[in-house]
Amino acid sequence: MRTYMLTVFEKTGEKLLDESFSAENDIEAKKIGEARLAEEGYREHTHRCVSPEAKLILFHR
Repeated sequence: MRTYMLTVFEKTGEKLLDESFSAENDIEAKKIGEARLAEEGYREHTHRCVSPEAKLILFHR
């Protein structure tokens, strides 16, 4: 398993969500990240999900 980071920001720069989760690969991580954003109601907020190598898996500005 690999550890990914999901971060959501308010327009002011304040972090609304900053958490890690495990996934087998980038495709699974993207699905998990999207589901977590939907669950918290943050789909339209600025967010990013990065891989252990700091590769952007999800990004919305």
